[in-house]
Amino acid sequence: MTSTPIPRFDLIGLVVSDMAASLAFYRRLGLRFPEDAESAPHVEAQVLGGLRVAFDTEETVRSFHPDWRPPAAGGRIGLAFLCASPEAVDASYAELTGAGYGSELKPFDAPWGQRYATVRDPDGNGVDLFAPLDHIPVQ
Repeated sequence: MTSTPIPRFDLIGLVVSDMAASLAFYRRLGLRFPEDAESAPHVEAQVLGGLRVAFDTEETVRSFHPDWRPPAAGGRIGLAFLCASPEAVDASYAELTGAGYGSELKPFDAPWGQRYATVRDPDGNGVDLFAPLDHIPVQ
């Protein structure tokens, strides 16, 4: 009896309206992309643990899925970035909103024990910023 290997979770993909604007936003959160990636139709960044985040332009997606349309309402996926401390949540939130990115939730102390905030990327996706309230240093 032959068994098929189990697929390994490897990539989170986002469809973006403006590659340059999206890369600028995610660079502010520490993702690293090639210097000249702003005009590319597909861009990837590797994060800790080997997971990859990929960005495809709407045109790229339509090249193989001609009927694809962006969602009309809010998304069903969230991205979250662990910050070094509760104060770092506030600082990252201030830096991103100060740069013109939208706010969904101002920083607050969540009942589940984290400092938490949500900003919007250039396509309106919620991006959470969080840190434990017990001030355990983040590695």
